[in-house]
Amino acid sequence: MREAVVNTDAPALGAELHADERASFAEDVRFGMAQSQRWLPTRFLYDALGSALFDAICRLPWYPITASELSLLTRHGAEILRRSASSRIVELGSGNGDKLAVLLNTAPRRTPLDLHLVDLSTAALAQAERLLGTRANVQVHTHAANYEDGLSSISREMSRPGPTLVMYLGSNIGNYEPHKVAALLASIRAAMRPGDMFLLGADLIKPIDTLVRAYDDPLGVTAAFNRNLLVRVNRELGGNFDLDAFTHRAVWNAGLSRVEMHLVSKGRQHVRITAAGVDVTLNDGETIWTESSYKYRAAQVGEMLEAADLQPCGQWIDPDAQFALTLAKAE
Repeated sequence: MREAVVNTDAPALGAELHADERASFAEDVRFGMAQSQRWLPTRFLYDALGSALFDAICRLPWYPITASELSLLTRHGAEILRRSASSRIVELGSGNGDKLAVLLNTAPRRTPLDLHLVDLSTAALAQAERLLGTRANVQVHTHAANYEDGLSSISREMSRPGPTLVMYLGSNIGNYEPHKVAALLASIRAAMRPGDMFLLGADLIKPIDTLVRAYDDPLGVTAAFNRNLLVRVNRELGGNFDLDAFTHRAVWNAGLSRVEMHLVSKGRQHVRITAAGVDVTLNDGETIWTESSYKYRAAQVGEMLEAADLQPCGQWIDPDAQFALTLAKAE
């Protein structure tokens, strides 16, 4: 799952997507539902209701990623800032800025500091700017863009000397397939200069029952989050999914080191999605795959960074939640 931010730019309940977004949604659904392992596009989990449900998930005791990362930033933030010696901080997927605020609280500073926040949600960026913009000697710059475009824009704007600390937190790295992780880290490294630092948050492998419970909580919040994707398909693409005909399932795929979320058909049923041109029959027990979240070994995180020409120089692990912050340097 992604970082915990309620996307207030997402369509409200009953709202229509823009024509191009709806067409992209329909195309992805058409393709995914035609595969032998049927799937629905992960990014469309996060409409207004889906984002609110995910924010609730991040408050659950069975999903400790957010709390663990905030704890690590609180305990080790001063050392991270000291070792990076940065006059500029770039956060990718900054959301509402709460983690950056926690980091800055660990080491109040009087020297000027530029903060560059990159996020697709303009509402989240506005919230972050309000949270961080009142600090003395801090200038906040927001970039409503994807990571690559945001980094490219920031690199062109840089004028103040000194190293940059680039942060990518929330274990968002786990949402990428392995080959896409390499491409993402390479693009980040390409935007950095020698001496710049990179801080990565990554969730680690832990006991299977703990991993599965994080994605299938006893209160059923994650199940509601997952089935809301069917609500959205019905609402925006003219689908006829019966929510009562599907159960939520989270499984640990040890071979691929990831937790998978599926929607499981409770019986043989016919599904039609008008705007996507989908007309299929699901068998009893057949699943629709909706999301994967990759988990790592601590050493593996360092290996990924080294492969992108980023040299690990510090790692802090929460032994209870098995979550890691890793600091690396662009040589």
